[in-house]
Amino acid sequence: MVAATAVLLLNACQSGQSGNIAQAVDLKKKTTAVAQTAQTVRDFEDWKAQFKQRAIAAGYQPHMLARLIDAAQENPRIVAQDRKQSEFAKMPWEYLDSAVTAGRIQKGREHYQANADLLNRFAQQSGVPAEIITAIWGIESGFGANTGNADLVNALATLAFEGRRREFAEQQLLALLDLLQRDDVEWSQLQGSWAGGMGHTQFIPATWRQYGSDGDGDGRRNPWQKADALASTAHYLGSSGWIRGLPWGYEVQLPQGFDAQLIGQSLPLSDWARMGLVSLSGENFAALNQAAELWLPAGVNGPALLLTKNFRVIRVYNNSSSYALAVALLGDGIAGRAGLQSAWPRHEKALSRAQVQQLQNRLTQIGYDTKGSDGILGNNTRNAFALWQAANGQVPDGFISQGSAASLLQ
Repeated sequence: MVAATAVLLLNACQSGQSGNIAQAVDLKKKTTAVAQTAQTVRDFEDWKAQFKQRAIAAGYQPHMLARLIDAAQENPRIVAQDRKQSEFAKMPWEYLDSAVTAGRIQKGREHYQANADLLNRFAQQSGVPAEIITAIWGIESGFGANTGNADLVNALATLAFEGRRREFAEQQLLALLDLLQRDDVEWSQLQGSWAGGMGHTQFIPATWRQYGSDGDGDGRRNPWQKADALASTAHYLGSSGWIRGLPWGYEVQLPQGFDAQLIGQSLPLSDWARMGLVSLSGENFAALNQAAELWLPAGVNGPALLLTKNFRVIRVYNNSSSYALAVALLGDGIAGRAGLQSAWPRHEKALSRAQVQQLQNRLTQIGYDTKGSDGILGNNTRNAFALWQAANGQVPDGFISQGSAASLLQ
């Protein structure tokens, strides 16, 4: 699903929304103000009443609010989904095994061929390759086959009432109302993911309000319309800084005696080449000055990747490195390029959520601050673990598994 916190930049020539920048900023301010004045609520009906009052005070039309929210029903299953946490964190290859299959690559090629005129036009406008647009389409909705069957209003209202993500959910409800008021979407279409994702490429309402594009020229921007969804995906990534013509990254071979302290560093590609890093697919990046980060997603015993800015741009869609890598590799497959050549260390096992919390507490206790113990293996935890590895005579690759973290879990 598209990330909720997008950089709010509009490219009017691509989106057909010239003159709407100030309006978009005003709408965001208005929806934020509604959420930030939320009060303690007694029950779901009380939340609905308070929400309507705050929205009306912010300038929303009472009759439209009533139509949106009066019939909304709390759905406890939405709260359960929101609170659900996997017992074990997935290893990168486990996610890729399900996201980048031979079948999905083949379907991606078929859908690309069937929609080549559209996809190539949007790629030319935005600079984002057609295969990347197609890959996101495939991962988000199976190329439009599964756009979600949750009632969006009930889902977002439930999340707002529950309170953990009230500001987010209320902003999405009001953004959805804006889309309805400007006649971009139909009331009958309001089904999507439990977290608010809409249509072919699963934009949330607030991000669609900013980046939604009219891809079929009918004067509307509708995420359930294929051309609009694909145009908007291209526009969103293009507006987020995609560099035309630059690959998302390179799989590389590290030279003998490579300084492991450089893992995770970002340097110009030409500098990496001078250090002896070479592309396994034979691409020459020695003359390129764009910065690239050295990422070893499975440590020194797995693939080594140089990631360009375009990889980070994919992450605006979903702030997960595994997600971005899946999009990148699926796009490569759709375009006929080979996948990763290096093997994954499939014998390595993931930590349970409880073990991650134990590891975080232990690292912080001995002087390597993980910035909290939430049970999630984020960058703070990996960076702290890498510092511990360096201080204990290990290669500081930051890769955490049952094996690499064993001594800290005793």
